Amino acid sequence: MSRELATRALFADALTGRIDRRTLLARAAALGLSVPVIAALANETARPALAGNEGTLEITYYNWIPDLHPGIEQVNAEFNETFPTKADIAPTQGFSTDVFLSEAADKKSTWDMYIGVTPFLEMIQFVNSDVIEPWDEYLPDGLLDTIFKPIREEGTYDGKFYVWPFLLDVIVQGWNSDPVQKAGLDPEAAPKTWDEYLANAQKVVDSGAVPFGCTFDAHAWRSLIPITHSISLDVYEPETGLFLWDSDPAVEALEIMKRMMPLANPDVLNPGATDGGVNQTPDEQAFASGQVAYYVKYQNAHLRFASTWQDPSLLRLAAMPKTEDGAGGTVFWTTGSVLLKYGEDKEQAAQYLEKLTHDQRIWQHSVQGNLPEEPAVGQLPVYTTIWDEYEKNRPDWMTDWAFAIKDGLGAAQAIQPTKLAAAQFNVAQPFYNAYLSGEESDAKAALKKAMDAVRAEFEKAG
Repeated sequence: MSRELATRALFADALTGRIDRRTLLARAAALGLSVPVIAALANETARPALAGNEGTLEITYYNWIPDLHPGIEQVNAEFNETFPTKADIAPTQGFSTDVFLSEAADKKSTWDMYIGVTPFLEMIQFVNSDVIEPWDEYLPDGLLDTIFKPIREEGTYDGKFYVWPFLLDVIVQGWNSDPVQKAGLDPEAAPKTWDEYLANAQKVVDSGAVPFGCTFDAHAWRSLIPITHSISLDVYEPETGLFLWDSDPAVEALEIMKRMMPLANPDVLNPGATDGGVNQTPDEQAFASGQVAYYVKYQNAHLRFASTWQDPSLLRLAAMPKTEDGAGGTVFWTTGSVLLKYGEDKEQAAQYLEKLTHDQRIWQHSVQGNLPEEPAVGQLPVYTTIWDEYEKNRPDWMTDWAFAIKDGLGAAQAIQPTKLAAAQFNVAQPFYNAYLSGEESDAKAALKKAMDAVRAEFEKAG
């Protein structure tokens, strides 16, 4: 285990009261932590693990959320004026849920709510492990009816609403209009098909405008599955929710990615630099450096990394390409909040989320940013009522691309949740990467191995 992961694990154990003082001191010393940090952790072992400072709303966030949305601190400070509020960063990395699962097994919780859940990754596992409870009885009247229907369905399981959505992402294509124009292409025209997309990327490379015609994120939920959705949306097993890795549309999508490989940055299959390989991926760095023309990912990646260009206004965004007879779909997801079953102050948790998710300072910063220090993030609100108001009284900070992304929900589909959570994707990736890297010569064979491995993991999970 790396020092960073070992330190995170120690903090989690201290915060949840799972270790005694002597064990904590020994582990902290072995990690070389400073005396003040060790003393603070030792004090934490005396706290009860139950979030049960009833009368204080205790919130924990996946670390990137307050990093990208600093206005959360203002919301917290204001909510604290009416109800004591404490917020911190969750001891999670790479979608790890260990701390929440471990606490629930002991019928305890350090926090009242966790903001950082993507339904297709964690929802079923949290429900089945008794980590969370539904929001339904705490929701403000009529709120569910204001959430876009596909987003409401995304956070619902067994007829109950478990994940209150906060931030919306949709997989799109984006491009740097400068090298596209230098290659003799129309900088305002989005490729409509994958053949056109690849032909344009090849023209950019041939022109010498930039080294790489296109790039993508190798994680399946950011590339293989959205590209598959552009071909067909009927790619999930009804009984289990598993993605059909060896289906014909998935094979065709992988073959499209293989055609991208010689046009992409050579490190495109490498893991990311942070968060257990999930974030700071090579595609982001290549696009940020201005060395790439076309790029498939969620809109917040395009916006954040184009902000480093000399002229960020060169960025263009559009719907995903598709095959000639394809469905024209893509993938969306939201990142939201779950109500921890063994927490407290649940009515106040719902009041807090109603305030946070409707606060226009959050959305203005997400759309507009505050350059040069803070780029636009581009993650969007999930309520029809907010968008209706934007239509009637458009704020001066609202942009056309935000409406286009929101409208893309009509062609988007959430990834089906399964009890495997992120394990489904971790198990499959080495097999399809082998085809992309040239170790495996047949896309169907590579994805058949991926499907077999995922099914084995599913059976192993019971």
